[in-house]
Amino acid sequence: MAAKELKIAMLSVHSCPVGTLGSRDTGGMSVYIVELASALGKLGHLVDVYTRVHDPRDRQIYALGKDVSLIHLKAGEDEQIHKLAVYPHLPDFACGLEAFRKENNLQYDIVFSHYWLSAWVGEYLQQWWHIPHLTMFHTLGAVKNTTGIGEDEPELRTETEKEMARSCYHIIAPTEREKEGIVQHYGASAQKISVVPCGVNLELFRPVDKDKAKRELGLGNDRIILFVGRIEAVKGIEQLVRAVSYLQNKRGSRLVIIGGDDASHHETEKLSTLAGELSIEDKITFVGSVRQERLPYYYSAADVCVISSYYESFGLVALESLACGTPVVATDVGGSRSIIREGETGYVVADNEPHHLAEKIDLLLSRRSPDINSALSIRASVSRYSWPNIAEAIVGEFQNVLDSFMAPVPR
Repeated sequence: MAAKELKIAMLSVHSCPVGTLGSRDTGGMSVYIVELASALGKLGHLVDVYTRVHDPRDRQIYALGKDVSLIHLKAGEDEQIHKLAVYPHLPDFACGLEAFRKENNLQYDIVFSHYWLSAWVGEYLQQWWHIPHLTMFHTLGAVKNTTGIGEDEPELRTETEKEMARSCYHIIAPTEREKEGIVQHYGASAQKISVVPCGVNLELFRPVDKDKAKRELGLGNDRIILFVGRIEAVKGIEQLVRAVSYLQNKRGSRLVIIGGDDASHHETEKLSTLAGELSIEDKITFVGSVRQERLPYYYSAADVCVISSYYESFGLVALESLACGTPVVATDVGGSRSIIREGETGYVVADNEPHHLAEKIDLLLSRRSPDINSALSIRASVSRYSWPNIAEAIVGEFQNVLDSFMAPVPR
């Protein structure tokens, strides 16, 4: 139990944290919010996570854990809409949240918003409630635009992020690189940004016997190369597909791609067409979205997990794979260099050029299949990223912010 119970309002306006992972607007941020909120609840803090109604069947309140609630508020249509279409409804969301707070006689110590749309709401709550607003962007529109991959993020997003970065009380960034991006692109003061990495659920993500996992998934005897994430251009999956065609160990290998929904059908079709052009269509399996509880089987069945992204804010997939004892090949994005032990638990490549990816994938495929001891050794490398540890660090930041916010202004 923490010395002082904190009452925390967390905001995830555009994306329901318990939505289908791997779909257009539901990914690492949703995992982060649910896991962090649950860990904070176990430490003795009260957390209310606010999101908009995405489905008319949504109940208003769901219990996510001890002292942790997910609360749906009406803002626009009671259905899934494009995140930019949420923007005009942010004032309604803010007013609905304030009405809910008053009706239920709630008081909070901290507002912690996630993504730029939520940050907009958080700024109003800070003014209304006279408590500090912290935000975490999870990705930066300006940095995504520098990759030149996919559609540009709109000016509405980048300008709002710039405004929020300057006006919010404090910012949490998952890496020093992300902190530098916020300072460079948005002119935020480095002093108002704290770096706290993301975490991994070590109870869920743990090694499963490889043969058992393959039988469970019907994957046969192929060496498995795994991709987990949203199916979108910035994830660099096209480069990974091309890399498969360059593998020396191509025979007996299979790329398994997890993620995607109806909105990503066009991107999946492009990847399938590319695989056909490279004559490797029989080496690639598209699984679609997979429940979080099933992912450890896929990670454990895999011989290597690949993160081929052009940009990541952090890269939760690397933590999940390593926690399951499976090595990772990742581009030099997010927290890859701090998470992966070069040559021991995987490799970090300078870019996602297919030859570079293929070279490192081949190195891991040529290794003898890891036994349980080597899997446990890989798992141990990420033990410091357990959610209880990350939650403790976040609480420390909350306490520092509260002390600063409440400190008398010197005359």
